[in-house]
Amino acid sequence: MKIDDEQSTAHRRIAIWCPDWPVTTGRTEARLPLPAPIAVITANRVVACSHSARESGVRRGLRRREAQSRCPDLVVLPRDEAAEARVFEPVVGALEVIAPGVEITRPGLAAINVRGPTRYFGGETGVLHALSRNVAGLPVLGGADVLIGIADGAFAAEQAARLGVVVEPGGSPAFLQDLPVDTLDPSGTSPLIDLLHRLGIRTLGAFAALPPRDVLARFGPNGLWAHRQAGGVDDRPVSGRRPPVEFAVTLDLEPPVDRVDTVAFSARAVAEQFVIDLAAHGLACTCFELQALSENGEETVRRWRHAGVLSTIDVLDRLRWQLEGWLSGVNRPTGGVLRIRFVPVEVVPTGAHQQALWGGSGAEDERAARALARVQTLLGHGSVLTPVLDGGRDPAQRTRLVPWGDEPAPLHSPEQPWPGRMPAPAPSVLLDPPQPVQLLDAGRRPVLVTERGGVPAPPALLGVGGEITAVTSWAGPWPVDERWWSPDSARRVVRLQIVDVRGRAYLVSGTMSTAAAPRWQVDAVYD
Repeated sequence: MKIDDEQSTAHRRIAIWCPDWPVTTGRTEARLPLPAPIAVITANRVVACSHSARESGVRRGLRRREAQSRCPDLVVLPRDEAAEARVFEPVVGALEVIAPGVEITRPGLAAINVRGPTRYFGGETGVLHALSRNVAGLPVLGGADVLIGIADGAFAAEQAARLGVVVEPGGSPAFLQDLPVDTLDPSGTSPLIDLLHRLGIRTLGAFAALPPRDVLARFGPNGLWAHRQAGGVDDRPVSGRRPPVEFAVTLDLEPPVDRVDTVAFSARAVAEQFVIDLAAHGLACTCFELQALSENGEETVRRWRHAGVLSTIDVLDRLRWQLEGWLSGVNRPTGGVLRIRFVPVEVVPTGAHQQALWGGSGAEDERAARALARVQTLLGHGSVLTPVLDGGRDPAQRTRLVPWGDEPAPLHSPEQPWPGRMPAPAPSVLLDPPQPVQLLDAGRRPVLVTERGGVPAPPALLGVGGEITAVTSWAGPWPVDERWWSPDSARRVVRLQIVDVRGRAYLVSGTMSTAAAPRWQVDAVYD
């Protein structure tokens, strides 16, 4: 019976969740009162807001101006993830008094295993009372709520903490089945969630009911990972295990460093090695231990868990968070950081890969990704860029470059209607900067566009780079009148598609003004 009890509590977790942690951090740093309506902004959108702000209609995802229009007294603060980690450090310290080996998912969310604390405090109820005493009264929280939940597995425990409930052993599947499928990714940016919605799968129970083999074939390893979580299966597969010591990597800093950004930059190659060494053996890390040693012997050790598998960027983010809290906390080291060590705690196999869209196993993609990550390590974070499809009316607005490894999230939704947007196909070459041209009618006069978007005299000649060629066909115009209510930022543009006698196709735009003719320029070339 004792063995059965130990097995039943092997995957039992206690999750501690601090709601709206970016708001709590911002309020603490700015020394604002608890009732103040606060919104934390990233990329001009609300990523977190206080309870009083939500009562006024502020929601995540709103643009800054819309949030301020709903709540005129709204205090807008920029997000500071380093400060979030630093402020969360006392909470982690209070948890370590209850149980060693605290696993941090992100600042504001942490978990501990049930088995050890329950033996000491005489059951789960005793652990809950001890956690409440140690955490709820911390000055850094400033009266903010702290929710605690218990369930089987890290994912179910997190959802239990969000509701402040205790799920009975073995009851995680039933507890999760009615939750919306968006629970798998609260940010709403996952393409998997969007695809599940389009397939008519709305709840975790409906997703968990799908055969695992079909989920793996259709959605790949990440989809199978989400499928296990939706079904309340412990997020460590049966083959999950503690990896051998040789997968741990160490970075020695000489001389010692006392700046977080310098340590993170120096550790990039080591973090990449940490991920690649595991991948070379068909493994991916889901939980790792980060050890940091100062030149005077002080040490900080934290365990970091990820909802999926850890990439190089994920490892570096957690390095920054931990060092920010350690170097700026009450028990800060007396010297610089001398050594950093990454130790994998839990890994999962990555042998089953979804095939690439064009066929094959995708091994070439993995090698290319490693090569790009290596170049980025040598030349800096912004040296390798990848395009992201964004929302906008012209091709330049619809393309944005982000550093390799960052989340390729658009700033503006490409799916929204954009009146005046150019029809397909899109041009293949964008000119940066655009090239001035002459667009003339049959009488060699500049082509005019009326206020209503008419062209009295059609284009007949196009002058590019001193060479004038005949125009054989044209399409348009597509007028755009942007921000007409603001004289400083208003813009009136008209676009035409032009094909010359040599078969070359151009996207030509003209800036409208009080002058008689627009100033024409070539923005792009069609292949």
